Amino acid sequence: MAAYGRPSLRDLFDESPTPHIAHPPSTHHRDFYLATDGSFRETGGGLGAVIETRDGETVARLSVPNSVPDNNVAEYRALHLGLDVLAARTPAEARVGILLDHDDLAANVNATILAAEGPHLDSPHQVTVPASTGLHWRGIRARLRGFDDVRAARISGDRNPAHPLANAPDQYAHVNDEPDRCVLPEAPVSAERIPPPSRSDRGGASD
Repeated sequence: MAAYGRPSLRDLFDESPTPHIAHPPSTHHRDFYLATDGSFRETGGGLGAVIETRDGETVARLSVPNSVPDNNVAEYRALHLGLDVLAARTPAEARVGILLDHDDLAANVNATILAAEGPHLDSPHQVTVPASTGLHWRGIRARLRGFDDVRAARISGDRNPAHPLANAPDQYAHVNDEPDRCVLPEAPVSAERIPPPSRSDRGGASD
């Protein structure tokens, strides 16, 4: 289960806004959650990713040193990496919740999902991708199409569990040695609804 005192990715997703997309309860029903972050420094940055099931079980954690030209490339490359790992560890029909602290990237992911759901409509949400991200956006789009349903939520950097993994890959290199896990979430348990007794069930008044 999720570590004590640390909110699970599911909790963070449920309480965070999803740009361009209304956040009704049905969108909360994800099978897997992915949080990613990228850092940029002149001396070298890093990529971080955390994948959990809806039950809070950790599927994978990554903390990879990486040299990138700017912060945008770091963020897009981190999501590309996280989606690659997620696709390798989960079934294609999975419903996925993505958590990002890069506002434009989260908006671009959801705008792309909306466009795929209604390609015959002119979407008011435009996708604007920095040219420096190269082929990473193409790879992200390909991975998004491979899942049954995807939504991206926007979170703050100080709440992103992938943030320390991206910013200090030298300190978190050990997470890359964790054994590969293909954890499937437990089947959701629907709450049993017991209707109130009808008048006929209450019995008549005794004479």
